[in-house]
Amino acid sequence: MNMEHTAHTEQNGAECCAAEGEPRRSHHSDKTKANLVSRLNRIEGQIRGVKGLIEKDTYCDDVLNQIAAIQSALNGVGKLLLENHMKSCVVERIQSGDRDVIEELLVTVNKLMK
Repeated sequence: MNMEHTAHTEQNGAECCAAEGEPRRSHHSDKTKANLVSRLNRIEGQIRGVKGLIEKDTYCDDVLNQIAAIQSALNGVGKLLLENHMKSCVVERIQSGDRDVIEELLVTVNKLMK
Protein backbone atom coordinates (compact mmCIF):
# COMPACT_ATOMS: atom_id res chain seq x y z
CA MET A 1 0.00 0.00 0.00
CA ASN A 2 1.48 3.35 -0.96
CA MET A 3 1.86 6.29 1.43
CA GLU A 4 -0.74 8.40 -0.36
CA HIS A 5 -3.32 5.63 -0.01
CA THR A 6 -2.38 5.05 3.62
CA ALA A 7 -2.86 8.73 4.41
CA HIS A 8 -6.12 8.77 2.45
CA THR A 9 -7.39 5.73 4.33
CA GLU A 10 -6.37 7.11 7.71
CA GLN A 11 -7.93 10.48 6.90
CA ASN A 12 -11.27 9.01 5.92
CA GLY A 13 -11.35 6.10 8.34
CA ALA A 14 -12.37 3.38 5.90
CA GLU A 15 -11.16 1.46 2.92
CA CYS A 16 -13.27 0.69 -0.05
CA CYS A 17 -12.26 -2.93 -0.12
CA ALA A 18 -12.62 -4.69 3.21
CA ALA A 19 -11.20 -8.04 4.22
CA GLU A 20 -13.27 -11.09 3.38
CA GLY A 21 -16.42 -11.27 5.45
CA GLU A 22 -16.48 -7.54 6.16
CA PRO A 23 -18.72 -5.15 4.23
CA ARG A 24 -16.94 -3.12 1.57
CA ARG A 25 -17.00 0.62 2.08
CA SER A 26 -16.06 3.60 0.01
CA HIS A 27 -13.69 6.29 1.20
CA HIS A 28 -14.95 9.54 -0.24
CA SER A 29 -13.45 12.79 0.91
CA ASP A 30 -15.67 15.09 2.95
CA LYS A 31 -15.81 17.44 -0.06
CA THR A 32 -17.00 14.65 -2.37
CA LYS A 33 -19.60 13.47 0.14
CA ALA A 34 -20.91 17.01 0.53
CA ASN A 35 -21.09 17.40 -3.26
CA LEU A 36 -22.99 14.12 -3.66
CA VAL A 37 -25.40 14.89 -0.81
CA SER A 38 -26.05 18.36 -2.19
CA ARG A 39 -26.79 16.98 -5.64
CA LEU A 40 -29.08 14.31 -4.20
CA ASN A 41 -30.93 16.86 -2.07
CA ARG A 42 -31.53 18.93 -5.20
CA ILE A 43 -32.78 15.84 -7.06
CA GLU A 44 -35.05 14.98 -4.16
CA GLY A 45 -36.55 18.46 -4.37
CA GLN A 46 -37.00 18.11 -8.13
CA ILE A 47 -38.86 14.83 -7.63
CA ARG A 48 -41.16 16.44 -5.08
CA GLY A 49 -41.73 19.22 -7.61
CA VAL A 50 -42.70 16.74 -10.32
CA LYS A 51 -45.11 15.08 -7.92
CA GLY A 52 -46.69 18.48 -7.31
CA LEU A 53 -46.91 19.15 -11.05
CA ILE A 54 -48.76 15.89 -11.57
CA GLU A 55 -51.11 16.62 -8.69
CA LYS A 56 -51.87 20.03 -10.30
CA ASP A 57 -52.54 18.42 -13.71
CA THR A 58 -49.64 20.30 -15.31
CA TYR A 59 -49.24 19.88 -19.05
CA CYS A 60 -47.51 16.55 -19.75
CA ASP A 61 -44.68 18.01 -21.84
CA ASP A 62 -43.68 20.29 -18.97
CA VAL A 63 -43.61 17.35 -16.58
CA LEU A 64 -41.60 15.25 -19.03
CA ASN A 65 -39.02 18.04 -19.36
CA GLN A 66 -38.64 18.10 -15.58
CA ILE A 67 -38.21 14.32 -15.55
CA ALA A 68 -35.48 14.64 -18.20
CA ALA A 69 -33.69 17.18 -15.98
CA ILE A 70 -33.89 14.76 -13.02
CA GLN A 71 -32.49 11.92 -15.12
CA SER A 72 -29.62 14.15 -16.23
CA ALA A 73 -28.89 15.12 -12.63
CA LEU A 74 -28.91 11.47 -11.55
CA ASN A 75 -26.54 10.64 -14.40
CA GLY A 76 -24.21 13.34 -13.08
CA VAL A 77 -24.22 11.74 -9.62
CA GLY A 78 -23.56 8.35 -11.21
CA LYS A 79 -20.65 9.68 -13.28
CA LEU A 80 -19.06 11.29 -10.24
CA LEU A 81 -19.40 8.11 -8.19
CA LEU A 82 -18.09 5.98 -11.05
CA GLU A 83 -15.06 8.24 -11.53
CA ASN A 84 -14.19 8.12 -7.84
CA HIS A 85 -14.79 4.38 -7.70
CA MET A 86 -12.46 3.75 -10.62
CA LYS A 87 -9.73 6.03 -9.26
CA SER A 88 -9.78 4.45 -5.81
CA CYS A 89 -11.52 1.13 -5.25
CA VAL A 90 -10.92 -0.39 -8.67
CA VAL A 91 -7.26 0.65 -8.79
CA GLU A 92 -6.67 -0.66 -5.25
CA ARG A 93 -8.28 -4.00 -5.96
CA ILE A 94 -6.35 -4.49 -9.20
CA GLN A 95 -3.09 -3.56 -7.44
CA SER A 96 -3.86 -6.15 -4.76
CA GLY A 97 -4.34 -8.80 -7.47
CA ASP A 98 -8.15 -8.89 -7.39
CA ARG A 99 -9.04 -8.88 -11.07
CA ASP A 100 -12.69 -9.84 -10.35
CA VAL A 101 -13.30 -6.12 -9.88
CA ILE A 102 -13.11 -5.67 -13.65
CA GLU A 103 -16.12 -7.93 -14.24
CA GLU A 104 -17.95 -6.22 -11.38
CA LEU A 105 -17.22 -2.84 -12.95
CA LEU A 106 -18.42 -3.96 -16.39
CA VAL A 107 -21.72 -5.17 -14.91
CA THR A 108 -22.16 -1.84 -13.12
CA VAL A 109 -21.34 0.22 -16.22
CA ASN A 110 -23.84 -1.82 -18.25
CA LYS A 111 -26.53 -1.07 -15.66
CA LEU A 112 -25.70 2.64 -15.76
CA MET A 113 -25.91 2.72 -19.55
CA LYS A 114 -29.43 1.25 -19.77
